[in-house]
Amino acid sequence: MQHDLIAQARTWLAEDPDPETRDELGALIEAGDTDELAARFAGTLQFGTAGLRGELGAGPMRMNRSVVIRAAAGLAAYLKAQGQDGGLVVIGYDARYKSEDFARDTAAVMTGAGLRAAVLPRPLPTPVLAYAIRHLGAVAGVEVTASHNPPRDNGYKVYLGDGSQIVPPADGEIAAAIAAVGPLAGVVRPEDGWETLGEEVLAAYLARTDAVLAPGSPRTARTVYTAMHGVGTSVLTAAFERAGFPAPVLVTEQAEPDPAFPTVAFPNPEEPGAMDLAFATARRAAPDLIVANDPDADRCAVAVPDTSVEGGWRMLRGDEVGALLAAHLVERGVSGVFAESIVSSSLLGRIAEKAGLGYEETLTGFKWIARVDGLRYGYEEALGYCVDPEGVRDKDGITAALLVVELASVLKEQGRTLLDLLDDLALAHGLHATDQLSVRVEDLTVIADAMARLREQPPTALAGLAVTSAEDLSRGTASLPPTDGLRYQLEGARVIVRPSGTEPKLKCYLEVVVPVADAASLPAARARGAELLAGIKRDLAAAAGI
Repeated sequence: MQHDLIAQARTWLAEDPDPETRDELGALIEAGDTDELAARFAGTLQFGTAGLRGELGAGPMRMNRSVVIRAAAGLAAYLKAQGQDGGLVVIGYDARYKSEDFARDTAAVMTGAGLRAAVLPRPLPTPVLAYAIRHLGAVAGVEVTASHNPPRDNGYKVYLGDGSQIVPPADGEIAAAIAAVGPLAGVVRPEDGWETLGEEVLAAYLARTDAVLAPGSPRTARTVYTAMHGVGTSVLTAAFERAGFPAPVLVTEQAEPDPAFPTVAFPNPEEPGAMDLAFATARRAAPDLIVANDPDADRCAVAVPDTSVEGGWRMLRGDEVGALLAAHLVERGVSGVFAESIVSSSLLGRIAEKAGLGYEETLTGFKWIARVDGLRYGYEEALGYCVDPEGVRDKDGITAALLVVELASVLKEQGRTLLDLLDDLALAHGLHATDQLSVRVEDLTVIADAMARLREQPPTALAGLAVTSAEDLSRGTASLPPTDGLRYQLEGARVIVRPSGTEPKLKCYLEVVVPVADAASLPAARARGAELLAGIKRDLAAAAGI
C-alpha cells in the first residue's frame, strides 16, 4: 500500500509542470510523509456545478497547474463534442496565488485544442468575465477565483455561452471529459497563439453599468468602500465616477489586491471581524453607508449607521439588501420576474406579488437564478444580487453597489435612510427576520451524519413552533430538481438545511415572520423575531447533533 502511494506520487511528480509543486511533492516523497501523501492522493478534486475549488498544493486533491490543465483539456473536449470547435473561450482571473498561471495554462490548452482563447487584461472582477462572454460572443468562459475562500485556496469556475454558470447535465459531462484526459504529455500546450484583451472590454462593461441607474436620479450618498484585499477597487471607483456619485472613501488597508489577505482571517464580509476596518474608517469619515465587495467583487455587502448597536454601524443582512433593492426597482416601475433561491427570504415574493410582478424560487446559486425566464432581478441571501441580467447573468457586486447607493441617495433627498425603508417593508408585509446557523467542519462525515439524523428523526417543533411540513429536497419537488437539502415549514417560520456547495460547512437558513400592527409595534416585533430565531437555532442544533 505504502509502496503504491509512493509510486503514484512519483508518477504525478514526473509530469507536474510547476517547479513549486514539484519541489513540494518531492520533499514529501523524500521525507516518506505517507499521511500527507495519502491526503493528497485520496482521489481527485471533483468538478461540479461550482467548477473546482480547493487548497493550493501538489497532488490530485489540491489546486495546481496539473489539475487545471486536465480541467481545461476536459472542458475543451466537451466544447468540441458540442460542435464548438474553433469557438472563443474567454478567461478571467483574480489576484490570488497562481491565478494568472492557471489562466495562462487554460488559454494554452484551449489554443492547442483548436479553440480560440482570449484572456482578460489583468485581475478583474468575476462579473467582468461574465459580461465579456456574451459581449464577445464566446462559447464558454472560465474564471480563476476562489471568491471569498481562505488565502490558501483557489478555484476554477466555468460558464457556457449564455453567460451563465454550468448546471447539470453539463457539469457531469465536463467531469467525464476531464476524467478521460490521458497523460499531460498528450495535452497540446503552445507557448502563444491566444489573445490578451485590452482595456476596451472593461470599458464596455463600465458603459453597461450605467443601465442599472435611473436617468437623472439623485447621486448624493457618501460611501466608505472596501475591496477586502481583492480586485474591486479600480472598477468600482471607475463606475462611481461615471455615475456621478461622490468618490468613496477607501479602506486603505484593504484597497489593493493582496493574495495573503493580511487583515482578515476569512476575506468574506459576512465573517466576524472582516468589516472591522471598514467600521473604523466609517467612524472617522461619517458616510451615509458602507459598501464592501468580496475579493472577486461578485458579492456586495452594505452597512448603515445605527446608534442602537455597539460601534454605531450595522451590517445589513443579505435578505435585507435583497428586499431594499427589490422595493427600489418596484418604485422605479420595472417589469419582469423577480427571482431568488429557496434559502432566501420569502419577503421578495410578497413584494413581487403586491407589485403585480412575476416571482420564482430556484435552487441555491446564480447558475439557477440567472436561468429564470424573463428575469429582471435576482438575489441570494449570501450577498449576491443580479440587477442587470441582460448585461451580467450572474451576481455582480459592482452594479449592485451602484443601485444601493442610488437608493440611499433617493432616500437621503427625502430625509430618510435605508433603515426607514426596511421599517416600511415590515409594516407592509410583516417583519421578516432571518438568520443562519453555519457549522464549519474539518471532517465532512459530521455533515453527512447531521443530515442523516435529521432525515431519520425530523423535528416536530422548533422554538415552540409546530413543524407543519418536512420535505426531503433530495427527492425533488413539483417546481425544483433534486438537491441535498431539507425544508421545514413551521407556524410563522421556515428552515432549510443543506451542505455548502463551496466550503466544508453545514448551513441552516432560518426565517420567521412576525405580524406588525403599526410603527409603535416594530420594536416588540423585532424582539420577538430575535427570540424565535435564537430558539430555532438552539433546537435545530440539538436535533442535528451539531
